[in-house]
Amino acid sequence: MKKHLSVFLFLFLMINAFAQKTVSGVVKNNEGERVPSASVTVEEPGKDAIIAYAISNSKGEYTVTFTSSAANVDVKIKAFNHKATTQQIKNDTQTYNFNLQTEATEIEEVKLKTRIITKKGDTIEYNLKEFENKNDRTLADVLAKIPGVEVNKDGSVLYQGEPLIKFYVNGKDIMEGGYGIINKALPKDAVASVQVLENHQPVKILEDKVPSDQAAFNIKLKKQVTMTGRAEIGAGTNIGESALGDDALFNAKVTPMFFGQKNQWVVNYKANNVGDPVENEGNLFSFGSRFEGTRRSNAQNSWLDVEKASTPNLPISRYLFNRVHYFSANVLTTPFKNKEWELKASGSYTNNDVERASYTERFDKLFNQTSTFERDNRFFTNKAKGELIFTKNAKLGFFKNVTTFNQYWNADRANVNLFDGAKNERKFSEQALESPSTSFQNSLSTIIPWKSKLLNLQSFISYQNDDQTLRSSPGNYLFFPGTIPSQNLFENAEKINQYFNIETFEANHSATMGFTYKKWTITPEIGYNFLTNDVYSQLTQISAGNQFGYGPAFNNDLKFRQSVPYANLGLNYKNENWSASIRLPANFTNITAEDPLRNLNQDFSKTTFEPSGFVQYSFASFFKTSVFGNVNYRFADVNNLYAGYILGNPTNISSNDFTNPVSENLSKSAGGRLEYRNPLNNLFFNVNYNYSNTKNNLISDFTGDGTGFGVLKFVERDNEFVSNSQNVEVGKYFPKYKSNVSVSFRNSDSTSELARLGDFYDNDSSSQNLGFKLNNSFFSWMSFDYNFTMGWSTNESIFASTSNESFNHNLNLIFYPIENHSIALNWDQINSSLAGQTYKNAFYDLTYQFAWSKKNIDFELKWLNIANKNLFERIDDGAFSTSISRIQIRPSQIMATVKFNFK
Repeated sequence: MKKHLSVFLFLFLMINAFAQKTVSGVVKNNEGERVPSASVTVEEPGKDAIIAYAISNSKGEYTVTFTSSAANVDVKIKAFNHKATTQQIKNDTQTYNFNLQTEATEIEEVKLKTRIITKKGDTIEYNLKEFENKNDRTLADVLAKIPGVEVNKDGSVLYQGEPLIKFYVNGKDIMEGGYGIINKALPKDAVASVQVLENHQPVKILEDKVPSDQAAFNIKLKKQVTMTGRAEIGAGTNIGESALGDDALFNAKVTPMFFGQKNQWVVNYKANNVGDPVENEGNLFSFGSRFEGTRRSNAQNSWLDVEKASTPNLPISRYLFNRVHYFSANVLTTPFKNKEWELKASGSYTNNDVERASYTERFDKLFNQTSTFERDNRFFTNKAKGELIFTKNAKLGFFKNVTTFNQYWNADRANVNLFDGAKNERKFSEQALESPSTSFQNSLSTIIPWKSKLLNLQSFISYQNDDQTLRSSPGNYLFFPGTIPSQNLFENAEKINQYFNIETFEANHSATMGFTYKKWTITPEIGYNFLTNDVYSQLTQISAGNQFGYGPAFNNDLKFRQSVPYANLGLNYKNENWSASIRLPANFTNITAEDPLRNLNQDFSKTTFEPSGFVQYSFASFFKTSVFGNVNYRFADVNNLYAGYILGNPTNISSNDFTNPVSENLSKSAGGRLEYRNPLNNLFFNVNYNYSNTKNNLISDFTGDGTGFGVLKFVERDNEFVSNSQNVEVGKYFPKYKSNVSVSFRNSDSTSELARLGDFYDNDSSSQNLGFKLNNSFFSWMSFDYNFTMGWSTNESIFASTSNESFNHNLNLIFYPIENHSIALNWDQINSSLAGQTYKNAFYDLTYQFAWSKKNIDFELKWLNIANKNLFERIDDGAFSTSISRIQIRPSQIMATVKFNFK
């Protein structure tokens, strides 16, 4: 690790020492007045190419940083109603003031030409119209074509490979992280431009005090008051046969939106059985600044599960057999005249029914035997969420309170056929899981100015209750040889019942005082985090109509408590080029666990120092480099301290040896990043390096019989996981050809130790991925999007050295033969190979669309999966097993759809 850090630090210092010079000064006119908004550009003599630029501020001050090997550079100053001037100066850091002659600017004829990309400070603005093609309809369609931007199927956005910290519409964050709904349904014609706010600090009172290395998006609409939205209604049928799903298909999406200066609202109803997971669009994709309080994506504590069919590495719409209804509503209002306070309310409800089926051949390398599984699933989801947010975000104060309620009523089903090749024996199992869950969270954060200081008070409380009941019949399906009191414990049971309940309460309170000195902000913090888990579990069987318990060995009654008083010192620095944020926390962890069934009474305490932080430097106008690092300790949670057996799923029973010490996990990570973003020539690239080392005092050991049945325990043994990765991405937009091209490459290496049947094995793995993306809309009669990734991976263990290859590509080719008519061909290709075995999966779609331009209505006819491929084949290789899977996917189908904007 030290070697990698020293190399990066050397490069970092070389860049700072030799790569940049800075010129600053004041721009005045001949009347002695300071000139704001003057453009300052730096060029090499004799070359018509701008190497750096800046804009003078309201006081006429400017600073421009550049990189050049020339002895001299030309500095050009332009300002409205002033005569432009050029001055040649030495290529050195210096102060240079300019005096401009006033001169009236006469405009005889005006021609407006919109810039494609503009940059001012940390804000890059994209003219959205320059990136769209004729068939793009929503914001997400066009965002995917912007250099450095990735849009996922659920509407989430990555910028330079990293998630956003905020997603605003006209400067307001109505969705509070769940912005996928807007991204997928906001008509592109309502949008004027997209602003990327780099190094964005969303808390206004901290803007010049606490730096950020994350980016936000602001969607600027054409009108300050906009009523818009999108809807589509579709119907169709399967023309290929399938054992899953419905033959009659439907798709309905209705998302009206209103964006005003005081009020905003978004209402959304979506339902379909065509494999579109619309409920994921409301997931939390951004969580804001830590000073805004604690935001979490709520999830159930799922300790129990049925056996699940495999899923393919395909776009989810290719294999998802669903029947979903999803409703959500978000409202934002400013209830007071000063507009500093905002009230946000949101609610959502999901009802979903998913089917899944797969066939798997699994070869166990230790036992040298093959077993097969046929799994059929049915997953039922009912989920409701409500949230109320009250916020004041002003230069003189901050307040935010978030109250969230979640309720689940979920149920899963599985039918499993197992053939044990070694015993020539076939088994069958019917499995059912009921898992209701309730949770409540409240997060409060306020920042109060106090003289020259800032006081930040935060409070977070959370309560969650999870009930789970797993049933499997007949009992003789379960088989755990030599690992529990009797091999035939379940032989005569008609049904096995595993009941589990966990009740969780967490409270975290802290106070932070902020002191500002020049460019520094120092934030000492004290806090207290308290967590409780009460666990109860019981394993029973039903035989001849009577229910019997298996005794204390299969029960748990555990009370887990964790208290962590902590103190932290935050050091933050920010000026025009440099920003840094370092946290120096000391945590005083105490853990207790009581289990009266086993006379277990553990008490563990430890003090830890866990620093983290980043340093970022911007130079030469277009470059930004940063380094980061952190140290993190994680100790035993309730998952590590229960000692009675729990049937996690019908093939896996687990317990922990309570004589083991409390588990300790120490993670260290570090890395660096270099970015270049030049809107003048539309070129972007980033280079990243990441290193991590995780040390553990316990290792998980699975004792099984070769078919997948077994017991999971933890063994006391020091082990570590080491990984490092490097990736580079280069993107270029060619406005003359309306083409966006990007190439990326990633390499990752890791080493670890694995355990099975009491033996320990070293495992090394390596992977490489090459990606390419091209969008083109140059021709009036054609446009296309093309993406491909190629992957190579190797895995070396005691058993063998194996190599895998994969190739995925997507081509979306659209022809416009007649005005308002288009024909699109979509081709997905997914290949995988291992040890000479190759599986190729090709999918073709054909779409005809007529755009009724006068009414802004689209009529679409789509033929999906033309080749009627209904099985996906894949080969996977792991440290202990190799498996071949055949997975049910959606057959050929026809869909007719009407799509329109509300305005």
